[in-house]
Amino acid sequence: MAFPWTDLIGCAFVTGDPEMRPKRHDLGRVFNEVPELYDRVRPGYPDELFADLGAVTGMDERSSVLEVGCGTGQATRSLAALGCSVTALEPGADMAAIARHRIASFRNVEVETSTFEEWDNRGRHFDVLVAASSWHWVDPSIGWQRAHDMLHPGGWMALLGHVVVRRPGEPEVYAETADLHERFCPGNPAWGHPPLEEDVRGTDEGWGLVEDPGELFGPTIVRWYPTVQWFDGDGFADLLRSQSLYRTLDRDVREPLLDAVAERIRTRLGDRASRRYLSVLRVGQRAQ
Repeated sequence: MAFPWTDLIGCAFVTGDPEMRPKRHDLGRVFNEVPELYDRVRPGYPDELFADLGAVTGMDERSSVLEVGCGTGQATRSLAALGCSVTALEPGADMAAIARHRIASFRNVEVETSTFEEWDNRGRHFDVLVAASSWHWVDPSIGWQRAHDMLHPGGWMALLGHVVVRRPGEPEVYAETADLHERFCPGNPAWGHPPLEEDVRGTDEGWGLVEDPGELFGPTIVRWYPTVQWFDGDGFADLLRSQSLYRTLDRDVREPLLDAVAERIRTRLGDRASRRYLSVLRVGQRAQ
């Protein structure tokens, strides 16, 4: 079972629509429009996830890591804290600038402004390749083979992400605002209820929603980590403003919709709303 309600929702190519693939890079760059907002509202990853990543892959101060799509550096800082050498790629110039500022205290990290597909690795190879909520922006016809080729023998591929979930009986924002979404943007197939947490925990195989790499990587190790963010109405609206599904709406649609969502949270949920996630780590070893 696959769940399309991920942290980066609203991109048809994530659920397999081939017509959206040429637009992949353009959609991926919408976050560069609001880098400070993205950095402020997007969820980070739990320390336990990075501890498990280090334990599974054997990462230490001697390891070299390539991070694809580092955004503003949320995961980059945690990777650097493990002591390994990190080369982080980010195509958005403003996002990359914030990432450089955030990791300035680490001497073992460099941020380069480039897509993974176009990046010149200058013959370098790495022990681990990490992509945190970003691999679905990479062209699968290029990405998986290039990842395999850039890793040392025995190297590891790690995909980090978030799945938005709900719990039975707990108020959930979309359920409370479905009528608003339909009013301002009717018929959008991306709107939908998050899956139940217990159902998502049963999906513990493969690489998730991205295309499968075939025989380039071995079986995946999958681990889940529950996390939650709390917002008032305006804060929740800002979270949605940072997501591709809402950024690609016309401003004249997006802003009235999100203002209405914020007001609904204030009046119906007491101005306190949660966004519940299962953070996920998927790790597989490079095939020989």
